[in-house]
Amino acid sequence: MAAAQKVGCDLKRFCYGALLLLTMSALRAETFYLTIAGLGGEPEYEQRFAGWASDLDKTFKSEPSSQVTTLSGAQATRAAIQTRLTELAKQTKADDHLVLLLIGHGSFDESDYKFNIPGPDITATELASLLDKIPAQQVVIDMTSASGGALPILQKPKRIVITATKAGTEKNATVFPRYFIEALRDPAADADKNEVITALEAFRYAEGKTAKFYEDLKRLATEHALLEDAGKGEGVKAPTVENGEGLLAGRFALLHTGSAVAMAKDPEKQKLLKQKETLEEKIDELKYRKASMPVAEYREQLGKFLVDLAKTQEALDK
Repeated sequence: MAAAQKVGCDLKRFCYGALLLLTMSALRAETFYLTIAGLGGEPEYEQRFAGWASDLDKTFKSEPSSQVTTLSGAQATRAAIQTRLTELAKQTKADDHLVLLLIGHGSFDESDYKFNIPGPDITATELASLLDKIPAQQVVIDMTSASGGALPILQKPKRIVITATKAGTEKNATVFPRYFIEALRDPAADADKNEVITALEAFRYAEGKTAKFYEDLKRLATEHALLEDAGKGEGVKAPTVENGEGLLAGRFALLHTGSAVAMAKDPEKQKLLKQKETLEEKIDELKYRKASMPVAEYREQLGKFLVDLAKTQEALDK
């Protein structure tokens, strides 16, 4: 009996010790966020991409145990990207998380995808090579035009890849980033109500909102978001158990909503966020009507929207 009790006590101590180590390991784990906003090419896109990057920077900095790096505008060079990813290869551990987000324009030449940044562009092949050296668990969220062309190159077992388009041939500017960012502050995105927004939840929210955007405009969608986390295949717009996609993404915590929605709970900030979304939607609608409008009228309306958007972003950044 005494021997059995001793074994029981030893087992309890072992289980307690294992649980303690697991808890300590989880507490030590960090999330590293790297947001890169590339070239806009036109004033409205330069302003929009910088604004989105700023929104993400503020949101991620509210997350406990996080390290946030944002490269935007002139800072988002190939050398700067290479330097930061090389640093992350040395800084991160296997139980850390890396969230890489690309905002802007991309291109695809039937062979490789390129992310458009100041100076020489960086290719999906180069990004994949740098990411392969990083031990952290990874989600790559490429929200640029033509991003679907990057998916076959970036995909790898145990890496989650999300793209705003289903192919490199979908070359129009994307609205997917707007709704992906919205998912990080909208409690509705937290489908299971556990106060954590996973990569899968954010993808489903943004994919659905993007589809509705084109439906409301009564326009043929020029972007079709995909998720791939099995390390093979073409990616899917509706991850399920049946198609084998979404398992990793459903476990990957992007953000804890307690901190993420703090700004959205502020009535004034909430009003500004809604105002910003409305202005961005108006700019998108205007661009669709550009061909049927006098040039002067288009420029006048666009200029007004951009001024209003800049003022709204400035208020949000305070």
